[in-house]
Amino acid sequence: MEIDLQTFTLIHYLVFFITGIFAGFIDSIAGGGGIITVPVLLSFGIPPHMALGTNKLQSSFGSFTAAFNYQRKGLVSFSDIKIAILFTSIGAFTGAVTIQFLSAGFLTKIIPIFLIVIFFYTIFSPNLGGEPRAPLIEKNIFYIVAGLVMGFYDGFFGPGTGSFWVIGIVMLIGLDLKKATAFTKFTNFTSNFVALIFFIIGGEVLFLVGICMGTGQIIGAFVGSKLVILKSTSFVRYFFIFVVGVTLIKLIFSSYF
Repeated sequence: MEIDLQTFTLIHYLVFFITGIFAGFIDSIAGGGGIITVPVLLSFGIPPHMALGTNKLQSSFGSFTAAFNYQRKGLVSFSDIKIAILFTSIGAFTGAVTIQFLSAGFLTKIIPIFLIVIFFYTIFSPNLGGEPRAPLIEKNIFYIVAGLVMGFYDGFFGPGTGSFWVIGIVMLIGLDLKKATAFTKFTNFTSNFVALIFFIIGGEVLFLVGICMGTGQIIGAFVGSKLVILKSTSFVRYFFIFVVGVTLIKLIFSSYF
């Protein structure tokens, strides 16, 4: 579906840029930046497939920036996560291909349902990750299963993937919250980039919008990842829930009423 970029004014691009900053900040700390960016893209009349494709472009900027910052500070190394990256790539490939065959109408109705689940999951998720603890399952088994499942979900839909990764790593692998967050940025970037390739092939990416938001993502992700390295992240959870709630209400009314 074609969309006329001339309908977007300087104010629209300013909103895209600011949205990218907020999303990059939140996503680099707690995951879930897509819960902000996808509703904003949809609210400007961008079709669902194209909104998801453009979201992959802009979020790739933020996830790469955060991953680079965490790796530079020694919170994670590539050798520790290569299995997770491999199977995340496979899952993301499958999810990105699957979503190309779904109708825009179906996505418009189902996206709020996903967001509702993620919203209440975030509210009631326990505050884990204060200290490292013994893993509940062998880490490579977790990396294979979670990589396939989370990669598929991120390639198929995306918002909230980072939050699910962090909670899963903390609960099942026993990493502390900082290391889990750093780990997640590498898998997020992997699934974002793999899915992005297929959205580009399908012509479902608005490059100017995505790059504008991506520039904001770089700023937000850099600041957010620095905050994780230096300070506690508990305060971000409340801000995150508030933003999710507001955008969810707006999207539900625009989709169903």
